[in-house]
Amino acid sequence: MVQINLPQNSKIKKGHYYRDKTGSKNLRKVNIYRWDPSTEENPRIDTYEVDMDNCPSKVLDLLNKIKNEIDPSIAYRRSCAHGVCGSCAMNMDGKNGLACTKPHSEIKGDINIYPLPHLRVLKDLIGDLSTLYKQYESVQPWLKTTKKSDNTEHHQTKEDRSKLDGLYECIMCACCSTSCPSYWWNGDKYLGPAVLLQAYRWIIDSRDEDRKERLKKVADELKLYRCHTIMNCTNACPKGLNPAKAIAEIKKMLATS
Repeated sequence: MVQINLPQNSKIKKGHYYRDKTGSKNLRKVNIYRWDPSTEENPRIDTYEVDMDNCPSKVLDLLNKIKNEIDPSIAYRRSCAHGVCGSCAMNMDGKNGLACTKPHSEIKGDINIYPLPHLRVLKDLIGDLSTLYKQYESVQPWLKTTKKSDNTEHHQTKEDRSKLDGLYECIMCACCSTSCPSYWWNGDKYLGPAVLLQAYRWIIDSRDEDRKERLKKVADELKLYRCHTIMNCTNACPKGLNPAKAIAEIKKMLATS
């Protein structure tokens, strides 16, 4: 059997153990990935004993409690706390999701929290999304029309408007793209499910006049066809969207155009 050796500085070590000081009888262990780029230390897993009698229901509430009451050094993104901004996307119990909408009661045993997989870690639970947003910019996610901008509405039928349902709700949290093996291995070239769903949102918009060019831009072996429809993206989407279907629709449009 082939033995794989990780680079020395990538091996995750056992970290600090923070014991409960409240005397609570209702404790849970929370294991959190920690890495600080300002030090030369390896990543580690810190463990926290948390009093669940005084903790609201979501994983983000759990993280806030740890940061406010136990260890203020922990770093993670958060903003709206209502599943709208996508800031608190991370890997919980082995699955990508939003910490603000994930009930910690659904996790059995110890609660394991990691950053989104296969992103460069900036610090602790914060992944580097700069490549994703450059890819997002590349599909030009805005309305393109030759009509003069005179503050008049761009009318659309109810039927055409309904085609955008399941697309415009995407919050670019990256849960889908970072659950996709093709994006893990080809993330510098393959656009990934989040960006391709956004591309399809504008391709299918009846008000947009640049459909042919938009299709041409994504019609690439690596940009689009690295998708092998394993459905990880759809399973991971915290908004219940179907990026795999959007990608399939783009392929269908290219095949029939």
